[in-house]
Amino acid sequence: MIAAFITIRFLDVVDILLVAFLIYELYMLIRGTAAFSILVGLFMFYLIWLVTKGLDMGLISGILGGVVGVGALAIVIVFQPEIRKMFLLLGNRYNLNRTLSLDNIFFREKDEAADLHIKDIIQACEAMSATKTGALIVLINKTELKEYEETGEMIDAPVSSALLQTIFFKNAPLHDGAVIIRKGRILAARCVLPVTDKEIENDQLGLRHRAAIGISQVTDAQVIVVSEETGRLAYVLNGNIHENVNPIELSRMVEYVYKNS
Repeated sequence: MIAAFITIRFLDVVDILLVAFLIYELYMLIRGTAAFSILVGLFMFYLIWLVTKGLDMGLISGILGGVVGVGALAIVIVFQPEIRKMFLLLGNRYNLNRTLSLDNIFFREKDEAADLHIKDIIQACEAMSATKTGALIVLINKTELKEYEETGEMIDAPVSSALLQTIFFKNAPLHDGAVIIRKGRILAARCVLPVTDKEIENDQLGLRHRAAIGISQVTDAQVIVVSEETGRLAYVLNGNIHENVNPIELSRMVEYVYKNS
């Protein structure tokens, strides 16, 4: 009897790579969150069921098997926020509508940094840092944030350092929440952002920083935070926070993303 050789087609390789990619994206999405611990718990539960079934322990394996039978529905219920976040992330990252838009096809030139009023934003952050005025500034990249804009007060005014400082002044009615900026215009202020459930190493970071990480996890927006306690600047992108950056570093980070997106 001649043993058959295992043949691997090109599509098999693609299939494996796609599964690996999905597992990686899922891991990146839930790492550091409570969902990761829940997933580990579900895996252990499934492993115990396999062991009891293999040992022919009828009673316990039957009970566990009944739970496993509705496992798909249970996963959807337990991980509903994470599943929604995953589809939002995929939609924002691979949005064909913006990729194939007329603006991208016929107008390839990027907006200049001056048009985006980056200097005004950095100047405002530097001034608020010196006075320890808390601030949360969201810079729209490609993904629209209309659902978050609608939670605040619509402004639609040109960006200026003075206006940003006025908005975030401690006694101003709009200082709570986030300011959302798109192409040199302040669209809205006092906006409510989703707060991340990701574990943060620095337990000194407050609600502003958690909200900054939260919005950056589900969109491609850049976020700038001015700490009210320390006056330090933080820059957030794709769920990653860079703490204690100086104005020069902050300006370079913001300009780099705009020029390369």
